[in-house]
Amino acid sequence: MSTFVPVVLGFFGLGTGYLIWGPQELLGFPRRDPAVNRSLGVWGIFLPGLCQVVTGIMLFVGLTWFRVFTEPPLFMAAVAFSAYGIHWFALGWNRFQGNDARPNAGMSVAFTVLSVLGAFV
Repeated sequence: MSTFVPVVLGFFGLGTGYLIWGPQELLGFPRRDPAVNRSLGVWGIFLPGLCQVVTGIMLFVGLTWFRVFTEPPLFMAAVAFSAYGIHWFALGWNRFQGNDARPNAGMSVAFTVLSVLGAFV
């Protein structure tokens, strides 16, 4: 059994991802251009995306294979970290490639439901 749950890695990635993407999305700084899009895409994939996916995998493995975690809400955390990590991969890849962001509107509905479910759990 472990009293240490690896959620800190996921939250570190999430917080740092917001610090990287926030100024550009909210304030338009730095100005969007292909070089900025590529840079933000790489950071979106490899910091918040990878940190959250790794956290989700660690939680799933700890809950199912090794049973070092026993708290039922951690299963919801594993689902949420995995899903949001994949979400950052998609956002980062689309930004890196310069793809259209409009399909993200539909994705936001599913992630709103996931967030409500997480708050309920």
